[in-house]
Amino acid sequence: MACTVHVAWDERLTGYHFGPGHPMAPVRVELTMQLARDFGLWAQPGVTMAAPAPATHEDLKLVHDARYIAAVRAASHWAESPAARGNGDEARPRAVRTFGLDTEDNPVFPGMHEASALVAGATLDAARAVWSGSARHGASIAGGMHHGMAAHASGFCVYNDVAIAIAWLLDQGAERIAYVDIDAHHGDGVQTAFYDDPRVLTISLHQHPATLFPFTGLPAETGGPAAKGSAVNVALPARTGDASWLRAFHAIVPPLLRRFRPQILVSQHGADTHRLDPLAQLELSIDAQRAAHGALHALAHDLAGGRWLLTGGGGYELVHVVPRTWTHLIAEAAGQPIDPGTPTPAAWRDYVARRTGLAAPEQMTEGEPAGFKPFESGNDPGDPVDRAIMATRCAVFPLHGLPPL
Repeated sequence: MACTVHVAWDERLTGYHFGPGHPMAPVRVELTMQLARDFGLWAQPGVTMAAPAPATHEDLKLVHDARYIAAVRAASHWAESPAARGNGDEARPRAVRTFGLDTEDNPVFPGMHEASALVAGATLDAARAVWSGSARHGASIAGGMHHGMAAHASGFCVYNDVAIAIAWLLDQGAERIAYVDIDAHHGDGVQTAFYDDPRVLTISLHQHPATLFPFTGLPAETGGPAAKGSAVNVALPARTGDASWLRAFHAIVPPLLRRFRPQILVSQHGADTHRLDPLAQLELSIDAQRAAHGALHALAHDLAGGRWLLTGGGGYELVHVVPRTWTHLIAEAAGQPIDPGTPTPAAWRDYVARRTGLAAPEQMTEGEPAGFKPFESGNDPGDPVDRAIMATRCAVFPLHGLPPL
């Protein structure tokens, strides 16, 4: 399919860095962009790339409370002063304790406000390209900070770039925006931001909240009083695997999107669904993740006139997983999908070895078929994934005028 994609990228985006040993290591994004470059994606005629400007204070206020933004700034300044840090808790701004900052998940780092605002600015830049029509698709690979709340940091996320971009699109006049989150963790921050707004349909497929942070995202969470059915949650059991995950995706996402008819599709592509991820247990392959990227791309063209804003997200296996799946995502958005059996470029493997000291994967596939049996062919009440699918369909489908079966 004919595609144009604007990629919002600047190497400064790797400055979103919580420090050594933190799972959210920016090298994952660096290796992704290098792999895409070595595949020649940046030279494709439909691909544009530009360095984004940081989100402004007014941009951030589309979602975040002014007191929280001030607290992030104060925490950044505190972190930038070795003398202040040396004085320990006594010198730490009181607000830091209030807004979820300087925790194990969200440690304060020098330049945190600026780095977080730049991530938000990148996703806004991609959204502007889509809204203006300068590109059919907009990509913000460093984005996808879907846990950020209006007044506190959460789950490695300071500013919620996805929610900010959606809010900006609404301000421009968008009337129906669908957000699909395929991260292993529930997209709680985006859901919360639009829980009572019928203009935004949020769909999150994630590991069951009984077993994974942020411990929300049950099927019963269906939207506020003014927007019943606007929140959709598919809570999948650990070790779901490729075929069952794809079965659940196709049983929920396409029917709801076809009924909602979004003007713009926004998606978050967390790679932590992979079987090698150290923080989640859904156990997908690169091949299933690639299939999901392709399905969302096709839905954007079929239902939203090709208007697709896509972001990265979670994903903590830094060499074998994130670079490959997000390079597949970028290639898909560029209309130049990479054959799964393609070897990874030798130049990239050398770069990985020099940069990390680790051996890089040699192919863009793990050899999995990425097939599934459609839910419509019959469901098994004894299967835990089918039960999860039915729980979501029963909770939400009638609210959209769709039969659960």
